[in-house]
Amino acid sequence: MSVSGPSTASQAPARVFVLLTAMIDSIGIGIIFPVMPDLIAEVTGGPLSEAALWGGLLATSFAVMQFLFGPVVGNLSDRFGRRPVMLSALAVMTLDYVIMALAGTVWLLLLGRVVAGMTAATYSTATAYMADISSRADRARNFGLIGAAFGIGFIAGPFLGSLLSTFGTRAPFWGAAAIAGANLLFGLIVLPESLSAAKRRALSWARANPLGAFRAIGRLPGLGRLLIVFLIYNIALHVYESVWAFYGKAQFGWEPFTIGLSLACYGVFFTLVQAFGIGPLIRLTGDRLAALIGLAIEALACMAFFIITSGAVAIAMTAFAALGSVAGPAMQGMMSNATPDDQQGELQGVLASLTAIGMIVSPAMMTGTFAAFTAPGASFHAPGAPFGLAALLLVACVTVLVAGSRANPPRAS
Repeated sequence: MSVSGPSTASQAPARVFVLLTAMIDSIGIGIIFPVMPDLIAEVTGGPLSEAALWGGLLATSFAVMQFLFGPVVGNLSDRFGRRPVMLSALAVMTLDYVIMALAGTVWLLLLGRVVAGMTAATYSTATAYMADISSRADRARNFGLIGAAFGIGFIAGPFLGSLLSTFGTRAPFWGAAAIAGANLLFGLIVLPESLSAAKRRALSWARANPLGAFRAIGRLPGLGRLLIVFLIYNIALHVYESVWAFYGKAQFGWEPFTIGLSLACYGVFFTLVQAFGIGPLIRLTGDRLAALIGLAIEALACMAFFIITSGAVAIAMTAFAALGSVAGPAMQGMMSNATPDDQQGELQGVLASLTAIGMIVSPAMMTGTFAAFTAPGASFHAPGAPFGLAALLLVACVTVLVAGSRANPPRAS
């Protein structure tokens, strides 16, 4: 099939920009991690325990705003094009880091996170742009490349943040602002519009909200079931960021260095799988079977983390767990191929909202499970219990996806 959007000659720099945008989005998250406790304590004047509560509020506010406004941004990109939305989001991201670098009160930090969550369009709009310039057969593979770029940023961000923190608590924010601003200038130069005027649709405010957007996308043949699977998948997979550090300390007695090393190992394997594993697997099996294989691997990995008692084995298992990361791009490819061209932005906005729900629900669910099974006097001491819960959720994903495989594959209009 022909692919709309920029010419082949202009796609190469545009593709580089899209991948850089995904990587910078991830770097921006990780680069500020090392200094957030000190910065919050600095602006509040309170103890570390209070800073942790504020840190949780900052993270939750970002996720809630992303959930509420993801469909708005997605619908805007379907109406006005990907280029203005993506570049505007980068401009706001740059401004947000400047605000956080200058913030003298915790309320200004909170305002920055709220605004950033409202305009968190870089990743989802980058994915919609990639869908525009990809053939249906290549979409899942190209979504994997975006995942690989995000993985590189996941590894590089904390490292850069640690280096910049030697210049003060504000330095990582200035660094993040400089990186985002440089990419904005690059995009202004090289990024053509990928959504032709003929494929844009009128903006409907009735659909520019989570419920309206879910209904609009969910009505497309076969997508309702896939959206449910994607939501459960995100709740399950956020177990890693929710409890991994606590799990490592409680189960294996890991120090911070070992926890960081284990995360870096996962990040490396994740990036390799996203960059080089997804394309060959999908060409061999197709999107649906690749998604099932990935979900099954993730379920087995989580069950392994539930029962493992050796820290060395747990670190080695991160390589196996990373193989399961094919599930996300494969499901995205299935949904993208079942969605008309003028709703690709809306789809990515819905997926951003579902991801945000996972970011909101999973930490409370997984940390609550961890607390219940590690508290003094717990009848069954099991630091890996959250991973057992995640394994059950992933088995549910496999069950729902298999049940839907009897239906005819959905087709885009």
